[in-house]
Amino acid sequence: MTEFPHTTLPIPNDWDRAGLPGWTYHSPEMFALEREKLFLTHWQIAGHVNDIPAPGDWLTFDMLGERAVVMRGADGVVRAFHNLCRHRGARVVDGDKGHCRGSIVCPFHGWVYNLDGTLRGAARPSTFGDMDRDKFGLMPIEMELFHGFVFLRFGPGPQPPVAELLAPFDADFAAYDLNKVVSVPTPNWMTDLPVNWKSVRDVDNEGYHVALAHPGLQELYGRTYRDLHLENGLSVSVGWFGDAPGRGWSVRNYVRISPERPDLPGHLQKAWTYYGLFPNAVFAFTPEAVQFYQEIPLSPGLTRLTGRLYRHPDESRQARIARYLAMRIDRATSQEDQQLSIWSDESMKSDAFEGFHLSDLEYGLRRHHDGLRALMPVMTLAEAPPEGEIRARNDELICRSERQG
Repeated sequence: MTEFPHTTLPIPNDWDRAGLPGWTYHSPEMFALEREKLFLTHWQIAGHVNDIPAPGDWLTFDMLGERAVVMRGADGVVRAFHNLCRHRGARVVDGDKGHCRGSIVCPFHGWVYNLDGTLRGAARPSTFGDMDRDKFGLMPIEMELFHGFVFLRFGPGPQPPVAELLAPFDADFAAYDLNKVVSVPTPNWMTDLPVNWKSVRDVDNEGYHVALAHPGLQELYGRTYRDLHLENGLSVSVGWFGDAPGRGWSVRNYVRISPERPDLPGHLQKAWTYYGLFPNAVFAFTPEAVQFYQEIPLSPGLTRLTGRLYRHPDESRQARIARYLAMRIDRATSQEDQQLSIWSDESMKSDAFEGFHLSDLEYGLRRHHDGLRALMPVMTLAEAPPEGEIRARNDELICRSERQG
């Protein structure tokens, strides 16, 4: 079997095989706490710089009431701002992506911003008294780039800078030459699933189910699939193909057509690799293409599955066909995981649900839950505190831990 160079964390012999209690999946107050402590304070993937190649190009990213616009300025620099006019708070751009010719004009009252976010002028400026334009530019959002991908964080949080956080991925990302990838000219996939976001991540965080639940992947990988656990909530999952021809049409033809990539290091040749980032994002690489996908929570019981797909700029006809076949395999896998997420999520409201009892092959799920518990220790409680008391109970547990530590 091909060796993967990343050092994986050992699984403790005496680890607790329990997962989160079911109440954490459907509590509105718990969801509000996750918004504050998790999603707005951790890095999120907004897209790639090549999604906005020309000055004035923009894309948007929304997360639980916060709205961002990422724009390439007239100077070619990519910046991120709150998508919110400084006058009355209207969106200054609307839609997933677009282009501004030389300025951003708020559609509500016509305030005009330069492409670097500075305020050019307000409509009927004399009605605002002695207003200092320098103080009313678009509000910036913390943004970092990693191999061309755009990461945003709406507020300060516990994660280090992106380059430091994702340093274990650096060599692999560089091997794929990700700064040059271009978006596939098809609509970004988006599905709203009637589940809590954690139910989606629980399914995606372990490979124990692959053999039975994903026949296409099982045909593709055989026994080569493995999960690696890294520091800081990172993970790598990988499966190698080519040892067996596959029975299904998509797998059989993909294995036959997928082009050789001698430019890649040995552990990435004929490999599908998945790079996980706590709490809700994954990069997925095949020899032909790159994508990221993530769960965007909308409510305690509704989650948006979304992402973007990219190809290499010098794509051959052979690679394009292989990318199509990989998409068919991946699409079937996603549909299978969605059904598993629904079945898992519905159990959380059952009185008969007694919690998880995890296999060593599901240790990644446990690590993810441990990351959530560390941020929100109220999740350690088997019984749900009354709604309205969850935040106070969480604060109490944090204070107790700080005193003991």
